[in-house]
Amino acid sequence: MTKHAVSDDSLSLLLFSLRSGKLMAINLLKVSEIIPCPALTRLPDSHPHVKGITTLRGASLSVIDLSRAIGEQPLADPNGGCLIVTEISRSKQALHVQNVAKIIHSRSSDILPPPYGSGTRSFVTGVTQVEGQLVQVLDIEKVIHGIAPEPIPCEPSALSDNEATALTMARVLIVDDSQVALNQSLFTLQALNIRCQTARSAQEAIEKLLELQGSDNEINVVVSDIEMPGMDGYAFTQSLRESPDFSGIYVLLHTSLDSSMNSEKAKRAGANDVLTKFSPPELTRCVIRAAQAVQA
Repeated sequence: MTKHAVSDDSLSLLLFSLRSGKLMAINLLKVSEIIPCPALTRLPDSHPHVKGITTLRGASLSVIDLSRAIGEQPLADPNGGCLIVTEISRSKQALHVQNVAKIIHSRSSDILPPPYGSGTRSFVTGVTQVEGQLVQVLDIEKVIHGIAPEPIPCEPSALSDNEATALTMARVLIVDDSQVALNQSLFTLQALNIRCQTARSAQEAIEKLLELQGSDNEINVVVSDIEMPGMDGYAFTQSLRESPDFSGIYVLLHTSLDSSMNSEKAKRAGANDVLTKFSPPELTRCVIRAAQAVQA
């Protein structure tokens, strides 16, 4: 199986820093705006990583103390800096940072996985070089997961007999560079008694598909993140479609961005479906459709 890249794997990254001054990045598509840090209201019994709340155009907005959330030193001026307002995984929140540097344009293939040994406490999903300086790509899903409650998966008893039977035929490979997001999907699907395998990158997923080919656990459904280092979900999907061995695999692209933003590009890449993270009921419905499709 050979790797093929879609014609456009470009992405824009917003670079920012905390007190240490080292550069971090977040996908610009996850950023709705950047504003000076306003006066915040601290709510009693709120999570210690939530610095407070503010109002943005009539709606309440939680402000995450990013330094504290990822184990960095507090900002030199705790009331200064600015807020990066993000809208991902069906929620809006703000990240309090020291300053925003600039926007750069890169390619998914230029983002490398974090160094081996980064550990489970790392809040980095990838690294890249900008003008000779190392830039770490923030695992924003992991930051939010440490604050928000875990979504509750569907109970198998809520399924019809036909749906439950279809799911027994599904052999799913979950692909996600964020360990938190991967575990959320795995927990949801395993609660439905679905046989699952996991991979942290497209390349690892390809190796897993080859390893399981012809076995009782041969994969027939892939649930893949889109934003991944090295090879993104679009390029991964296209490589499956161009492979005689894996062209028939059902592919669900699972993204922290609004799925409507990605549906056309996902279709061009050859994906069967696209879904915004993270809703256990909707993920369940998508996988039921996938299972029924591969059963037909």
